[in-house]
Amino acid sequence: MDNKFKDQEFGPHEILQVLWKHIWLILLITMVITLSVGITTLQEISVYQASARILIEQEQRNAMPIQQFRGYQSKTYFETQLRIIKSRGVARKVIKKLKLDTNLEFKPSPNHGAWAMFKGKITKTMDEWLSFFSGFLKTREQSIKPSDKETKSSDSALVSALLGRIQVESIKNSHVVDVKVTAKNPSLAAKIANEVVAAYIAKNLEVKFKATQVAVKWLSSNVDKERAKVEEAEIELLNYKETNRIITAFSSESENITAEKLVRLNEQVMEASSQRVSAETRYKQARTQNINNPEMLDSIPEVLSNPLVQEIKKMEVSIHNRMSELSKKYGLKHPQMQALESELTDLQQRKTNEIKRIINSLRNQYKLALAKEQSLKTALRDQKNESLSLNQKAIQYGVLKRNAENSRNMYELLIKKFKETSLAEDMKPDNIRIIDNAEIPRIPISPKPKRNIILALLAGLAFGIGVAVLYEYTHNTIKKPDDINKYLNIPFLGHIENFDAKKGVKIEDVPSELITSHTPNDSVSEAFRTIRTGILFSSIDQPPKVIMVTSADESEGKTLCVANLAVTMAKAGSKVALIDCDLHRPRIHSTLGINKKDLGIYSFLVGDLDYKKNIIPAYKFEKNLFVIPSGKIIPNPLDIIDSREMEDFINILRNDYDRILIDAPPISAVTDPVILSQIVDGIVLVIHGDKTSHPLVKNCIEQLSHVNTDHKILGAILNKISINKGNNYYYSQHYNYGYYSQRKKK
Repeated sequence: MDNKFKDQEFGPHEILQVLWKHIWLILLITMVITLSVGITTLQEISVYQASARILIEQEQRNAMPIQQFRGYQSKTYFETQLRIIKSRGVARKVIKKLKLDTNLEFKPSPNHGAWAMFKGKITKTMDEWLSFFSGFLKTREQSIKPSDKETKSSDSALVSALLGRIQVESIKNSHVVDVKVTAKNPSLAAKIANEVVAAYIAKNLEVKFKATQVAVKWLSSNVDKERAKVEEAEIELLNYKETNRIITAFSSESENITAEKLVRLNEQVMEASSQRVSAETRYKQARTQNINNPEMLDSIPEVLSNPLVQEIKKMEVSIHNRMSELSKKYGLKHPQMQALESELTDLQQRKTNEIKRIINSLRNQYKLALAKEQSLKTALRDQKNESLSLNQKAIQYGVLKRNAENSRNMYELLIKKFKETSLAEDMKPDNIRIIDNAEIPRIPISPKPKRNIILALLAGLAFGIGVAVLYEYTHNTIKKPDDINKYLNIPFLGHIENFDAKKGVKIEDVPSELITSHTPNDSVSEAFRTIRTGILFSSIDQPPKVIMVTSADESEGKTLCVANLAVTMAKAGSKVALIDCDLHRPRIHSTLGINKKDLGIYSFLVGDLDYKKNIIPAYKFEKNLFVIPSGKIIPNPLDIIDSREMEDFINILRNDYDRILIDAPPISAVTDPVILSQIVDGIVLVIHGDKTSHPLVKNCIEQLSHVNTDHKILGAILNKISINKGNNYYYSQHYNYGYYSQRKKK
């Protein structure tokens, strides 16, 4: 945003002041907009709206089974139906049924005026040129027949116009739909609304009937194919069973039996293997001991547990005991001893034979266990191979069986759908019903004069207020004292009401501009006295003696202000010298009614050393006021202003006068005020209220600051202020000044 807006205030008080200030502009804008809308509304043709209400439910599952089969239903079914109601196909049916192409509301009678004839010629010429150039273009559109093109282009605008009048609204949380149609003729609006509903229902039936026909055709063509697939799958399954000698179907029970067989065989193999290992260990142990250490044969468990061997051992022990006794009694060669030895030899032979028999028995047990183990392992391996073969057969059998079952299921489903769809051709769906037919409306929906005028009044008032506020806050002028403090950062001395000097009190020899002289009790005079007080008390040390009054731009009233300030100071008892230093456009002499002749600053500075000759007393209207005009107008006034003589002249006046007021030219026009600011005690800026922009005044203050005169600026006067009730500050000041002046007069 522009910097000029950053410090603007938009408080309620300021806005109310702006609105009151521009009240006539706001009322004018409001009146213009309201009248325009009112006239336009009264000229509008009445428009009526007819409404028909229908119910659109989700289609039942058994109403159109083929639609379920083909995945027709969807979540957006309801929204789709709303779009169909406003489709161009439905609109064309309505146009054809009601013959809207000949209706005057949709196709007005042609205007036979001059403008229509001229427009027709232009259109015909353009068509001829387009036809000529289209011969060079080969596009796909050339393949369309001329009659088709003409038909589409001729009713396209009419269809669009009709669709623009149709409004489809769904009632929230229901499947109820309102079809609304607007028309200038109320009867026509009702007919179109009812016909749109009828055309939509007919369109819906047509779409469903076509879908059913397509479905029947598709089903009848696929039933034979599916029957052939069923026969082929069943024959393939039968051949597989015959080839692999499958009698019963594979089931979970047969699989469990096979698994149990494998478990039992595996357990038997493990048990036989354990028995074989045990028999082999016993046999090898007995065989090894027999070969390597025959004396250890008695340690074999089977030998130890044999009854015959145990009996022989007992007999051997008995014989040894007898031989021990006989050997002590008869000696070793005694016949009895020899008989006992022979008997002992027989027993040992018998024991050896028995042990051999036991070892042979262990060997036989080992071979039997080994044969059993091998037999069981062979049976387990055969069972595993058989199980794997059965599994493979079962997989292939299952594939073939499922193919046959799926083919049969699909065939049966097609047969069922074919029968249902054939029956559906003669059925009318009941998911779309008319709840209320459209009735002829009696009250138009447009225009609504009262509503339009009220809205226009509000819009005009808002627009007028917006224009006033926008103008006020984009108009970067100084309007009130706060603006001086905010933008310029200098004191505010007072304001001067905008008054007409020509309408003032007529007093002989007193100029009409000097309101402080001929009407001292006026509120404007009181304002000048207030400013005078502010100037005198602007300095802390002592009141300024040499005061320059200037302005930022031309026509701000600085000359009138300085003249009246001089009068108020003179009336207060001060000896005042009023100097006209505006050597470009001097006006002090004309304001005070003085014949300048050749007297003035110029005469003194060019050589007339007696300055008193150039001073003109204003005894006619104020005895303490003395005027020094500009004198002759010279080509280069800056040479006079920026001279040592000018500074000396001011110093001379300081000794003879209490107050010296200088009327300087505008700062933005020439550099004279900047030069004069160096030899004065204070500077007063006159600002035309609500006209002079604060950037301009601020720029002038910056020019003065270049010569270090910031402290010399005593303040600013807001001149030519418009006093009204909209400006509370100035209005209250004006009332106070007036009250004070009247009291003083009494």
